[in-house]
Amino acid sequence: MELSVEFLIIFAFILFFSALIQGSIGFGFPLISTPLLAMITDMKTAVLYVAIPTLLINIISIFSEGNFLQALKRFYPLAIMGMIGSAIGTQILIYSSSEIFKLLLAICILFYLFIQKFKFEMAWVNKKPKLAIVIFGFTAGIIGGLTNVMALVLIIYSLESKHSRKEVIQSSNLCFLFGKIVQIIIFAIHGSFTQELLTISFSSLFIVLIAVVIGLKIKNKIPQNNYNKVIKVFLFLMAIALIYQTVI
Repeated sequence: MELSVEFLIIFAFILFFSALIQGSIGFGFPLISTPLLAMITDMKTAVLYVAIPTLLINIISIFSEGNFLQALKRFYPLAIMGMIGSAIGTQILIYSSSEIFKLLLAICILFYLFIQKFKFEMAWVNKKPKLAIVIFGFTAGIIGGLTNVMALVLIIYSLESKHSRKEVIQSSNLCFLFGKIVQIIIFAIHGSFTQELLTISFSSLFIVLIAVVIGLKIKNKIPQNNYNKVIKVFLFLMAIALIYQTVI
């Protein structure tokens, strides 16, 4: 899709909406912005457009929960595995047909909604925590590099590890931060960032910052159950739309 006024308006709305949700619930920016953008462009372009705004989002989300150094000390092994996986996933995305990854993204979203509906038990996660870190961190990195939705795998890991809401937010955002840094470096080495794309990305940071601040202010004022139901319905519709785009 050519860069037009219409595209820029849609892009700004998508980022504002996604950042608002991120501020309100602690995660969700790449999960929502990437499939929405993928509907009007290809997967690689969608990931490129949200790469820099996502970096800002992750930093804000981590620091908003406090105790950054403590979180870093606890979750850095998971983040390192995520970074390695992200590097591999990004390389695959660069050299492969990105249309296929729209379907992968849709499957990831549907799987996330499925596990939210039915409670799975993975006793081995607590019995073998080091192995769990390697498997979940690396898998999250691969999927994050390909589709920008690392949080889906990390949420499963956090639920099975009995993490608190604060720990879920810190671990997922820290992993995404590490993964996004290496992804941006790889994209830059391959010359994927055009001047036009960089200009739009950096210009969008102001919109993202405003939306996150608003989201943080309303974080504790929204009935979480109703809010989450709306988001899940929205994600389901996006997944169906992505499948339709890929298969039809």
